[in-house]
Amino acid sequence: MTDNFALLNEPRRPWLDADLLKQKFRALSANAHPDRIHSASESDKTAATKKFTELNAAYHCLLEPKSRLLHLLEFELGAKPKDIQTIPTALADLFAEIAAVCHQADSFLAEKSSVTSPLLQVQLFERGQEWVEKLKVLHKKLNGLREQLTGELKSLDAQWVSADAASRRDILPKLEELYRRFGYFNRWNGQIQERSVQLSF
Repeated sequence: MTDNFALLNEPRRPWLDADLLKQKFRALSANAHPDRIHSASESDKTAATKKFTELNAAYHCLLEPKSRLLHLLEFELGAKPKDIQTIPTALADLFAEIAAVCHQADSFLAEKSSVTSPLLQVQLFERGQEWVEKLKVLHKKLNGLREQLTGELKSLDAQWVSADAASRRDILPKLEELYRRFGYFNRWNGQIQERSVQLSF
């Protein structure tokens, strides 16, 4: 398995600063960027393109907390974490709210797609704006959840950095739980964004 931390000269840890990671990626990939190698030989172009592709994949893996945690856990556990489908109790109410609003928004979108009358389309547009507002409220709640998750991740990172190997083993279950919660956030955020885009047309 490729070590994306090593590719970007980053330590294996739960938290990485996005801006510093971006700077490092740009510095490391500058000479391999396709725009810079157009006059190189074919073998040099192939090698540079391969290097740039690897660095780009590593950057995107480490940029997103969920994929970074998964990558770290795979190295530390020697395997992917088990996929557990049970929603934590603390997130159950939010999940129920998001599921209900998305289901109702889907019903509205189905109704909207079947209307051909211009007058009814105008009326539905106004109703659609109400759904957009409801989705914005949910999005704001999700952003609050992301801030909370990020705070927990930074706290665990501080513990990780100062821990010895044995103590890090004790932190892994917490990181695994956080990985799953970031997964819920990403999924729910995607569902809300998808419906927001559909409602804007």
